[in-house]
Amino acid sequence: MIDDQLTKCGIRNRTGAVLIDGSPAKLVEKALSRREGKLTDTGALRVKTGKYTGRSPEDRFIVDTPDVHDKIAWGSVNKPFSIEGYEKVKAAVCEHLAHEDLFVVHGMAGAQRKYSRKFTVITELASQALFTTQMLVRPSKKELDEYGDPDFVVLSAPNLKLDPEEYGTHSEAVVLLNFEDRKIVIAGTAYSGEIKKGIFSVMNYLMPIEENVLPMHSSCNMDPVSGDTAVFFGLSGTGKTTLSADPNRALIGDDEHGWSDDGVFNFEVGCYARRAQGRHHADG
Repeated sequence: MIDDQLTKCGIRNRTGAVLIDGSPAKLVEKALSRREGKLTDTGALRVKTGKYTGRSPEDRFIVDTPDVHDKIAWGSVNKPFSIEGYEKVKAAVCEHLAHEDLFVVHGMAGAQRKYSRKFTVITELASQALFTTQMLVRPSKKELDEYGDPDFVVLSAPNLKLDPEEYGTHSEAVVLLNFEDRKIVIAGTAYSGEIKKGIFSVMNYLMPIEENVLPMHSSCNMDPVSGDTAVFFGLSGTGKTTLSADPNRALIGDDEHGWSDDGVFNFEVGCYARRAQGRHHADG
């Protein structure tokens, strides 16, 4: 069955092993045995992502397909990428992944199931699979049994470095969002935040169009008695996580949410606190 799923995604004649929906403990074990990272003294997995320690906006593109051509605000943020160029990059990524051990995660974005979308993430790094497993909403056993085809597939090949002249990319790394092909294709960067933000970009586009839901880059918490909800808006690193972590209120989430007629819901699970450059005062 997994070979059929991979073939649908363009990965054919694979030679490596595949781990499907590994537990966090198993993925940590795999990451350590593959020398992807080390355990800290608190038991957390620490991973060095190499050259790219954050998202790279200059390397992110949206494929200019007919279904989105007149709906995207094209410019310096939403940069177009040709269909032909996308197919060439995807073919290189699929060929690369076919010869690597793979980690597959079946997850969902959107804690409110009425509006959730199924995302299957395929990567060559156990640490990225761990990140995705911890970030996305985990389907129940029944939901996994009935998962079927995903709404979107993420193909991540961080160890594949592209030649910009050959592939028309900005650098050796690229992140391509294709709404017609329903794929996010990532190459050349091991920073897992590209997976996270790629998925959220898809949700930010689909929710208003398909569900009449307002996507928000925000943190949210609520009064546990009245249910009154507070929404904190702000750019990355401006304190949304800190403000929403109120001990007297219930945390909904700290980064990406949807506001529907039924209420506010998280696109992911938990929260994604981080510390910048090791400075204790630079939390965001």
